Amino acid sequence: MTNHGDDALSSRTGAPDGDDRLSEDRSLLQQRLAVRELIDTEVSYLHVLQLCASDIRSRLQQLPQGDLDVLFSNIDDIIKVNSRLLHDLQETASREEEQVQLIGNAFLEFQEELEQVYKVYCASYEQALLLVETYRKEPELQREIQGIIEAVLPQAGPSGLSFLLVIPLQRITKYPLLLQKILENTLPDASAYAVLQRATSALQDVVTNINEYKRRKEVASKYTKVEPLSLRERLARINTHTLSKKTTRLSQLLKQEAGLVPRTEDKEFDDLEERFHWVSLCVTELKSNVAAYLDNLEAFLRFRPQDYNLEIPEGPVVQYCYLARDLQLQAFPEFKQQLEAQVWQPLCSLAKALAGPQNLIKKRLDKLLDFERVEEKLLEVGSVTYEEEAARHTYQALNSLLVAELPQFNQLAMRWLGQILCTFVTLQRDLAKQVLQRAEDSLAQLPHHHLSEPAFRKLVEDALGQTSHQLRSFQENFEKVLPPPTTQPLLPGAERQVQALLSRYPGKLYQVTSNISGAGTLDLTLPRGHIVALLQNKDTKGNSSRWLVDTGGHRGYVPAGKLEVYHVVPSEEEERPHRDSQHQTPEPISAPVPSVPAVTQVVAMYPFMARSSHEVSLQAGQRVTVLEAQDKKGNPEWSLVEVNGQRGYVPSSFLARAPSPAPWGWSLPS
Repeated sequence: MTNHGDDALSSRTGAPDGDDRLSEDRSLLQQRLAVRELIDTEVSYLHVLQLCASDIRSRLQQLPQGDLDVLFSNIDDIIKVNSRLLHDLQETASREEEQVQLIGNAFLEFQEELEQVYKVYCASYEQALLLVETYRKEPELQREIQGIIEAVLPQAGPSGLSFLLVIPLQRITKYPLLLQKILENTLPDASAYAVLQRATSALQDVVTNINEYKRRKEVASKYTKVEPLSLRERLARINTHTLSKKTTRLSQLLKQEAGLVPRTEDKEFDDLEERFHWVSLCVTELKSNVAAYLDNLEAFLRFRPQDYNLEIPEGPVVQYCYLARDLQLQAFPEFKQQLEAQVWQPLCSLAKALAGPQNLIKKRLDKLLDFERVEEKLLEVGSVTYEEEAARHTYQALNSLLVAELPQFNQLAMRWLGQILCTFVTLQRDLAKQVLQRAEDSLAQLPHHHLSEPAFRKLVEDALGQTSHQLRSFQENFEKVLPPPTTQPLLPGAERQVQALLSRYPGKLYQVTSNISGAGTLDLTLPRGHIVALLQNKDTKGNSSRWLVDTGGHRGYVPAGKLEVYHVVPSEEEERPHRDSQHQTPEPISAPVPSVPAVTQVVAMYPFMARSSHEVSLQAGQRVTVLEAQDKKGNPEWSLVEVNGQRGYVPSSFLARAPSPAPWGWSLPS
């Protein structure tokens, strides 16, 4: 009886053990099936991605490259990461007892990489869908795309591109589910349980972070677009709501400036913003300098001294002309083309890329003011409206996005800027090397090519110093020919007007030093050199800068600063009886006006601006042909000359014979 009872007890206690073993076996089987599902689906998923990247993308050549970049985004990076992940998952099959734990460790190892690559893809997903919608509006293009996809992936069905685009999104969200399924079929006391639990939680965090990043990107995309709106379009967008928001922000800002409410301090963002503005300033300055450089280069290319006839016999000069023409027609234009393509255009693209972050930083300040106001209300009242809560989230999204991505942007922008500068330096160096190579034959013909660089530099400095001394001597001799005139000569035939004014207003004559354009009703318009008589040295309001004058025919106001006292120079006929009547005390004789022989070559000492069709303009140092050394009335103060094919009168005192010229040009000492 006792033995029978023991057997019965043994059978009752052994039944649960058998059920436990059966449950464990079932869980182990489900676990292996879940592992197999994870690996098999990963193989299939990676195969589809490779078909998209290789076959489908290469056949969609009818689409612009920009569209392909948006549609397939960073699919190549996803393939690289998932290929390595698949390799590690397949390697676990050889260690069956530790396989589950190794799978958990693999996902923990790839957590950051998966988040980074899928963030980028998911952020561009909405833009890719917009492109798909535009293709559907073109039936012929849609049929071509659908035919290509069905030929490569028949399982895509009528969804076509939409089916392909959503696959990476579905895969990243499925990883936590697959790991959870393996975890559910793992015993809690197993060594792999804790690792699987951390891996599942890590992949759930990855999905959460990607969704949050996508939401931030969608918020930021509203503000990164810089629309070139006219003033009328901006005014049309103003309504009661926008006025209310801007008024509230201004009020919040004024409170902060007055110290009534605290200002939110964010040292991390402030440092990033300062760094960004520094990068922006560097790009702006470099762009301005390169633009000026290109303008100067364009002006340099328009100047072709080698095309002028220098009237110099054969020799090094002719060789120089050949070299200069070769450089002007080939080397320099090629350099300019490369400079525009490799420096200017990338620099413009970089400046354009700065516009988005700049706009985001500005919008962040607006949203920060909204956020601070809502936070104050939340502390005072304890609740906020749905719109105010949305404003809080908008600021948090913008701030988080800028703090996360502005360091990377600053780093990339600096690297981009550095590459542009290196390219610019390289192009300059290559140009110098190319010019020296082409000039090698010409350099050998120079008389001092055998000298070392320091010796040649000393030789050039001495020669330039000697030539500078010659130029100074020439200038001094040139200035001694005639003193500069103190007044602008009169117009031909103006003597009668001067005599009439002198008889009515003795000692009150003034001469106009520059052209006057009257702006008011009583203001006069007078040419330079005109003689007027002073009536009153102020206007009716007592303003001493406007004088009342008489021109001999009209009266009006002129600026006092454009008048100077006119000194009457008596003619020789008037001076002779005056000198004869005063023998006791001889008067100093004023310097006579130099006579210039007719039909001769002279040089203009001073610039002269023609004031009528009877006159001709001169430039200082210009060679002039004198036709008559007086005007039609015999006045020697005016000479009829010919300049550049034009004839007209100029003041005789502005002309002088040039000193005997030295032999043409200058040469280096031997």
